[in-house]
Amino acid sequence: MYKFILVCLLVSGLAKANTELDLLLDNFHQAAAEAHYERYMALLADDAIYLGTDSSERWTKSEFAAFVKPYFSQGRGWLYHTIERHITKSQVSDIAFFDELLENKNYGRCRGSGVLINTEHGWKILQYNLSIPIPNALARQVVKSIKSHQKAVEN
Repeated sequence: MYKFILVCLLVSGLAKANTELDLLLDNFHQAAAEAHYERYMALLADDAIYLGTDSSERWTKSEFAAFVKPYFSQGRGWLYHTIERHITKSQVSDIAFFDELLENKNYGRCRGSGVLINTEHGWKILQYNLSIPIPNALARQVVKSIKSHQKAVEN
């Protein structure tokens, strides 16, 4: 009986943690959709890194804030619908990893992935990486287009 109760408590604790982490990511996407600058940026850790879809887009929190602010101040946010999400708690209790499939009107199917950290102010996003998954059947064609674009930009 003791083992059963222990397992129930463990499962309950994991469910609560994942619910809290799911809510963090849901709030992040909701704040972006509502162009709510303060709420959006508050969900990022102080030393957060945001990686965008373009290879040049690697931003610290302050750099990302400078990118986001002009859009949000005009009421222009971005809406990503979560299709599927996986959250993995690390053996280090302050860290969790996630990946999620998202849908966006302009970019189609996207993937968000990253690291969450439990700070003295609660769970925050330490790293967020937004990418556009390429179907394997299209990969060569897409890579060729990217190489052509990079060559044109470099010249």
